[in-house]
Amino acid sequence: MTGEIGKVALLWRGDLEARNVPRNARLEPVFEALAVHSVYAEAAVYSDDRVDELRSQLLALDAVLVWVDPISDGKNRIELDAMLRDVASHGVWVSTHPDVILKMGVKEVLYRTRHLGWGTDTALYRSVESLRAEFPGRLKPNEPRVLKRNRGNGGQGVWKVERIPTADASDTVRVLEARRGSVPMAVSLDVFLLGCEDYIRQDGCVIDQSFQPRLTDGMIRCYLSANRVVGYGHQLIKALIAPPEDNPDAPAAQPGPRIMHSKAAPQFQSLRAQMESEWIPQMSEALNIRPDELPLIWDADFLYGPRNQKGEDTYVLCEINVSSVLPIPGEVPDEIAASVAARLRFTDVIRGVS
Repeated sequence: MTGEIGKVALLWRGDLEARNVPRNARLEPVFEALAVHSVYAEAAVYSDDRVDELRSQLLALDAVLVWVDPISDGKNRIELDAMLRDVASHGVWVSTHPDVILKMGVKEVLYRTRHLGWGTDTALYRSVESLRAEFPGRLKPNEPRVLKRNRGNGGQGVWKVERIPTADASDTVRVLEARRGSVPMAVSLDVFLLGCEDYIRQDGCVIDQSFQPRLTDGMIRCYLSANRVVGYGHQLIKALIAPPEDNPDAPAAQPGPRIMHSKAAPQFQSLRAQMESEWIPQMSEALNIRPDELPLIWDADFLYGPRNQKGEDTYVLCEINVSSVLPIPGEVPDEIAASVAARLRFTDVIRGVS
């Protein structure tokens, strides 16, 4: 294309069949928006058996925007992240860089930023010994907790845990995983914690948060491009809510649609103001992330916290997603493209000065 200001790849995971499809339908709006902003974009379909081929492709470009879940169908990002670190070291702009993902896109961020206005009662266990020694004392009657593995998606390794009163005072708990199709199970606390030990061995830690009673009011997904709010999604979720009669296929057990809203949605302006003026700068400082390292597309998932003395909503962070943020509101592709174009122009200026 004439007048292009840079070349980028949009990367996602796919098999041989996917490589024969020139574009990803879910990312088509991003391709189109980049073209409007005079940025050339091409597809990069990743699989672990073509790392060298993808590395060569990316080294010929200015940037790569990545949409790959941390865990999917038994696959992880170990080889992909090593390759992305390598191409980044050669001057290719990677969003999101794997090192930034390890700061923002893991559940440990909930513990490291628990002092911010989005925080709640949060603990962290870095060893099996600390999990077994400390978690039982935090699990009070009628006060459920939520244990979260450090890396995962789709509700994998996120558990609501609550004590079950028993006549013999045995340590029995009811647990429910956030993964779709899960049903509550009654198990001994010892057996449940045994199952969590692999999370620590694989991911380095487990996070423990207080359960939010307003879960049934839904989750607000705040979409961001770098340090700007660009849209919202509100959804009546069913994760960590027991399905009726333990039937995960019942209509009442299905999540509601995610209703997308623009960044100007009046009901979320308090959240927007706090994110842009307080929480993003504070998070960046706490995690040692420079403004230019913030992802081009990421989201922060919030649950409603207890209302304040004025009766206003508060918000509790339950997750940050930076690896693969889809779907996105209709205005967001243009926001992403504008951010990419601005970054490429800035890079050209810096190269010209140097």
